[in-house]
Amino acid sequence: MLLKLNGKTYDLDLPPDMPLLWAIRETIGLTGTKYGCGIAQCGACTVHVDGKATRSCSMPLSAAAGRHITTIENVGATRAGTAAQAAWERLDVVQCGYCQSGQIMAATALLLANPKPTDSDIDAAMSGNICRCATYVRIRAAIHEAAKALA
Repeated sequence: MLLKLNGKTYDLDLPPDMPLLWAIRETIGLTGTKYGCGIAQCGACTVHVDGKATRSCSMPLSAAAGRHITTIENVGATRAGTAAQAAWERLDVVQCGYCQSGQIMAATALLLANPKPTDSDIDAAMSGNICRCATYVRIRAAIHEAAKALA
């Protein structure tokens, strides 16, 4: 099965029902995408599939084959990803950091689709991305700052 990940193509001999997350982390060795819940509820495993935020823990490899997948390791290749990462750093969003790769991936997908999001847009796009440290106010501020940098 061919997997297009971060601009490279991988020919993987893995079960088609294996979650994309495990192929990314265990087979390819990119560990920035995190395992949180395994049921697509927390957002720690968020990647981009054809530019859309997608939970990789519940997506089978068969559904990912031939599609363009981006992980946190390559999100900075886009202006929106670079702006989001810079805003996260400037505003010191991260506490424990575990959820932040998924948060940044969701925020970047939002900024790619909507470069001037409102608070309501942010809340809708980020719902389901859980931060146990409760940095939601800083996450929203960072998304607004990244949007300003993109303007």
